[in-house]
Amino acid sequence: MPVLQDKFKNSKIIVLHIDNSFSSDHLHSGSKVPAFYGTDSSGVQNFLEKEVPQTDSSRIRIIEWRPSLNFYREEYVKLLSQIVEFIKRLDAGQRTVSVFGRRWVRNFFKNLETTRQTLLYRTTDIPVIVAGSGPSLEKAVPVIRKMRDECLILAASSSVMALVHNGIQADMVIAADGGGWALQHLYPYFRAGGVTPIAANLCAALPSQCAGIPRLIINDGSFWQSVILHELSLPSVVITQKGTVTASAVELAMLLSGGNIYLAGMDLSVKDIRTHVKPYGFDHLLSDNAYRLSPVYSKTFLRSKQIQEGEGFKIYAGWFKNQLVSWPKRIFSLGGSHEVFESAFPPQAAAKKTGGFFKTFPVNDAPVSLRERGKAALTAALRDSRFSSEIMAELAPLLFPDKKEVSQIELEAAINEVSHG
Repeated sequence: MPVLQDKFKNSKIIVLHIDNSFSSDHLHSGSKVPAFYGTDSSGVQNFLEKEVPQTDSSRIRIIEWRPSLNFYREEYVKLLSQIVEFIKRLDAGQRTVSVFGRRWVRNFFKNLETTRQTLLYRTTDIPVIVAGSGPSLEKAVPVIRKMRDECLILAASSSVMALVHNGIQADMVIAADGGGWALQHLYPYFRAGGVTPIAANLCAALPSQCAGIPRLIINDGSFWQSVILHELSLPSVVITQKGTVTASAVELAMLLSGGNIYLAGMDLSVKDIRTHVKPYGFDHLLSDNAYRLSPVYSKTFLRSKQIQEGEGFKIYAGWFKNQLVSWPKRIFSLGGSHEVFESAFPPQAAAKKTGGFFKTFPVNDAPVSLRERGKAALTAALRDSRFSSEIMAELAPLLFPDKKEVSQIELEAAINEVSHG
């Protein structure tokens, strides 16, 4: 270890041991290098998420001690595969950041200005149904319709069109995608007279109509977001960014209720050539551009092939598989969702839900004041030596994805620019 530290002075080094018996040697050596012991999948992933900097995945190197393979065999392979899986997920996240980072920060300040009502929640014990947008949601619709008066229904924004089409109104809609295309999922919600509360990360793309809708703010746990929300006294719930809104929806469900959670439309895979439920917010993008030599069927086939080759579903299925080990055993599928989820159906409840899960609080600040106060708080923290390095580490990759070195002055100027849209 001293040799590595001497050779790579500017690199962060972490250690993963298969056997817990090495922990005493590590402690006695006085080493300050972060270390993990064991092969528990959830523990390994949590350790890596905490200790590995959010950097370019191509700069990460795995240094193996090959004799361990001969001794530990399957356990060694298991640990190595978990590390590789984490790097793949990190790479997928970084590719998204490089494209949408600046837009996310711009969305944050824009959405601050449209926050007129915030929500606090009351924890309940009733079952929760979480609706995703996989093809299997269609099969779950009869069950959701039957149980909607007895379960709390949380809907990923991409599932709203299908739910509305089937006469189902969710108790809360969840929005987390930062791209402009995400608006296509929320427009059906407003066309149906949307009054349902929204749980939204402020980095998400939200239409202007959301200004009048009560909002449960999702804080992704980053320091820069926490600084602003604390300064503005805006209540929020901390759910770290996982790259897929369905993961955020499950974590929110666990916070809102101590009851069982039932997943619908969480396919995390392509069914034949179908990628999503019907109707779906993007259907028109295929049908509007179809013609005789390129029919909708062909476009659907090509899209499904691209999604399969991207392996995004596979990455998130692996993440859910690891998380289910540490999550309480109360998360089930309504049938048709990915095989990592155990299938079950909600029992007949003794009473119907009575509501009152959320309490609304008005935001009295003027929209421009929220933006300016938020920007001022972030700028002050950036100039404070106690916080500057952490804020630089979080915001530089978002605002300057192609630059390795960013000065504090450059970052401050970028914050000022994006905060004004």
